[in-house]
Amino acid sequence: MEKSPTELGRDAFLRCFEWDGGHADVWRVFNDAVAFAEVVAGMAAPWRSVEVTKVCGIESRGFILGGAVANALGVGFAAIRKQGNLFPGQKREVVSEPDYRGIRQILRIQQQSVTADDRCLLVDDWIERGSQAIAARDLIEACGGVLVGVAVIVDQFDSDRAQLPAITSVIKAAELPGE
Repeated sequence: MEKSPTELGRDAFLRCFEWDGGHADVWRVFNDAVAFAEVVAGMAAPWRSVEVTKVCGIESRGFILGGAVANALGVGFAAIRKQGNLFPGQKREVVSEPDYRGIRQILRIQQQSVTADDRCLLVDDWIERGSQAIAARDLIEACGGVLVGVAVIVDQFDSDRAQLPAITSVIKAAELPGE
């Protein structure tokens, strides 16, 4: 029986995933062209029937995944950068609530990268507390766009899901092998 793109993405991610010193190493999936393509297909699949006009990604893994998912969906990509990096033009900025490490991130987006016509999909590798996703939503809305969903590789979201639109994932954190 043929696997769906999401099942392929899950299997591909598990082939590459390892714990390293207590930390999840998701970088390995980028080294394997086949696994990377399958994970991207799995992330994009649930959003093909939704009218997404722009994919947004948070620096840094969100850039890699977001650009690839944008390409798979045939839409543009808008970068959301963390403070301290070159980013020309007029920007919007927001401070996130603390992330899983207790760190507040200052996130920025170029004002012109998202417009009132944009229906945005946020892409990242992992969601746990959702603080950066909520901050990204606020940035998208400040530019006039709408966040229609969030696509991640690993869903470990442990907060109030009502704060964000639909969240899709390749795998749930509870399905990962133990350390």
